[in-house]
Amino acid sequence: METPEVNNTNEVETRGLNFVEQIVADDLAAGKNGGRLNTRFPPEPNGYLHIGHAKAICMDFGVAEKFGGTCNLRFDDTNPVKEDVEYVDSIREDIKWLGFDWGDREYYASDYFPKLYDLAIRLIKEGKAYVDDQTSEQIAAQKGTPTVPGVDSPFRNRSVQENLDLFERMNRGEFDEGSRVLRAKIDMASSNMHFRDPIMYRIIKTPHHRTGTTWQVYPMYDFAHGQSDYFEGVTHSICTLEFVPHRPLYDHFIDEIADESYRPRQIEFNRLNLTYTVMSKRKLLQLVNEGLVNGWDDPRMPTISGMRRRGYTPASVRNFIDLIGYTKYEALNSISLLEHAVRDDLNRVATRGMAVMDPVKLVITNYPADQTEMVEMENNPEDPASGTHQMPFSREIYIERDDFMENPPKKFFRLAPGGEVRLKGAYIIKCTGVEKDADGNITEIQCTYDPETRSGLPGSMRKVKGTLHWVSAAHAVDATARLYDRLFAVEDPSAHPEVDFREMLNPASLRVVEGIKVEPFLAENAVPGRPFQFQRIGYFTADPDSRPGALVFNRTIALKDSWEKAQKK
Repeated sequence: METPEVNNTNEVETRGLNFVEQIVADDLAAGKNGGRLNTRFPPEPNGYLHIGHAKAICMDFGVAEKFGGTCNLRFDDTNPVKEDVEYVDSIREDIKWLGFDWGDREYYASDYFPKLYDLAIRLIKEGKAYVDDQTSEQIAAQKGTPTVPGVDSPFRNRSVQENLDLFERMNRGEFDEGSRVLRAKIDMASSNMHFRDPIMYRIIKTPHHRTGTTWQVYPMYDFAHGQSDYFEGVTHSICTLEFVPHRPLYDHFIDEIADESYRPRQIEFNRLNLTYTVMSKRKLLQLVNEGLVNGWDDPRMPTISGMRRRGYTPASVRNFIDLIGYTKYEALNSISLLEHAVRDDLNRVATRGMAVMDPVKLVITNYPADQTEMVEMENNPEDPASGTHQMPFSREIYIERDDFMENPPKKFFRLAPGGEVRLKGAYIIKCTGVEKDADGNITEIQCTYDPETRSGLPGSMRKVKGTLHWVSAAHAVDATARLYDRLFAVEDPSAHPEVDFREMLNPASLRVVEGIKVEPFLAENAVPGRPFQFQRIGYFTADPDSRPGALVFNRTIALKDSWEKAQKK
């Protein structure tokens, strides 16, 4: 995708833009809003952000970056019952991790509570709003259906003075929650259900995390959102497709305060839906509260914090979002495409290292028992500038148990009696025998090595068909591996409303492997977030819980997509 060029006359080169960017480019070229561009990302601080929010972040901040505009971070903190400072902090961290910054433009809907309240008072005085004493069930019932007009509330024609008195008393806390609401007086027969006297304010007596007990009434989203955009100078309010039917109401409320010099414009794009995942914040909260996952940042969760803990990179998430693009049509995106983007980026940036998941001891009988030598290992063959590191080699090493078979099938290119393999970065070895316990389990493999086959020596060019990863037994560090897989066993959990979504969880979404052996380099550099490729196994990163003496590595993703292959069998 090409980046548009903006010159001093606001002429914008628009080749290769998505439809939202094209709208922005056209508005800038037309000089709307004085040629300004100001977007916003408006999360509710009532949960952790997930990958669907990441798509919105990339749009809101990305379009501002592309066209030289600004993007505000505005917390939609209009419901103190569900909000928490913990969520505010996590949202900030997630946005910065993705590579975006809002500078000094951090705002809150609560910043505008006085202005919103004053606007509500003005609308009451103009006969455009009224206090309704009906219950929420009664209000819902009298709104009618898309094909049947609604019925006027019996309180719709209250006097201005009575409405003012009741609304002010609502805010003084004189009435119970749910006993009264403030509604806009628009059109109970409108074909757009959102126009049938929508609720503007409701009573909430829970203290607010920023304003305390100053307010006893709180604005609804449809009333607060567009006005907050206007108060901030937002020019393009970009949101997802479920807000298309809300747009006329957005414009209706904007008409109450805007003039011809400036008004924000709402634009909608398709949300991100992902296979083997749920995006409902309510369901994700349920998983957390019921202990079905280990918190919001559980690496199986689709939350940004979960993906970060699992070892996904910001670049891989952004590349995935670029791959799926922005359209006006809902779609279900394959999680395999996300995993492809993760593998592609990790292949470029992950440091290679040796780890053995299911170790069996191998003794090189003709190697000096008291000798240790260092072999040079590439850090990343995709990045020549990444350099190398030293890895100890000794008489006793560990290899993977399934890299050896006594009676191998044809085309088994790993180790077998009488067979030869190369130990990656070191020597060619030949199996000469095995030792077993009383149950017939192999406890030790004996081999000899060819000392001329180390890199740089004359025999190093000798070819064998198999290459194994390994670690020196005397130098290996014990660690734990957490092997994560897809959270749900069903491709589209939302397609089965008759089934409790918790019953569709993948029972094999986490497998913990104790006692893996890792080379010292991996142990010394086990920093959470640093990506490693355990050679021949997969991509891993240290978990934040990891510490010296108790190393824990999370598998970010396997080297290949074995899930899709299994589903096709």
